[in-house]
Amino acid sequence: MLPVVLDELDLAFYPRDSEAGQDAAVRALAHQMLAGRLTPRELAVRIHQRFGHQLPLAECLAELDDDEYDIVEYGNRTLAQLDAEVTAEAQRLAHGRPDQNRHS
Repeated sequence: MLPVVLDELDLAFYPRDSEAGQDAAVRALAHQMLAGRLTPRELAVRIHQRFGHQLPLAECLAELDDDEYDIVEYGNRTLAQLDAEVTAEAQRLAHGRPDQNRHS
C-alpha cells in the first residue's frame, strides 16, 4: 500500500537496500552538508561508514575519508583542500551533475 500512496503523492519509493535508495540517501546527506548541518569531514565519514566502497556514486567520498583525511598530516594536501574537494563532490551529488572532476 505504501508504494501506491507515495506514487499518488508523486514521491519516490525505494525498496530497502536498493541502489537507487542508497543513491538518494547519499544525495540527501550531500544536501545536509551544503546546508551547513554537516562538516565536509562528517559527510565523508558518514558515507564511508554507511556504504563503504560498495556504492559507485559515493566512492569518491569514501576514498577521501578512508585514504586522505586519515593521512592529512603526512600528505601533500591541507585540510582546507580536502574540505574543498568534499564540498565540490557534495555539490555535484546534490545537483545530479555527471561525474566530471572526480577524485583521482
